[in-house]
Amino acid sequence: QVQLAESGGGLVQPGTSLTLSCVPSGATFSGYTVGWFRQAPGKEREFVSGLRWSTGATYFAEALKGRLTISKDYARNAVDLQMKSLKPEDTAVYYCATGRPITSEATKARAYYNWGQGTQVTVSS
Repeated sequence: QVQLAESGGGLVQPGTSLTLSCVPSGATFSGYTVGWFRQAPGKEREFVSGLRWSTGATYFAEALKGRLTISKDYARNAVDLQMKSLKPEDTAVYYCATGRPITSEATKARAYYNWGQGTQVTVSS
């Protein structure tokens, strides 16, 4: 089973940008789709963005699409998620996950079966 490690979270001010990274331990993302999800206190986990490693296809939550960039870094064997113009409502624990979903399921948490421990992002002045 692939173990995933997220990094890059922290306390940031509104309006700034942040890049989260997801790296697999002892494996690669070959053949997987890497998804980013977030969960705020008292709320359900929601899809943020995803990237299909083999094709580079990307997926975005419609409400967040204009503020996100997701990319793969071959050298680091990582998937990075850049979030711009952060707002207090972006505060959440962000998780990366891997799975092999069909396209129509790529935004669904149920399609992913390897999950990282999460990294906290807090947007506050």
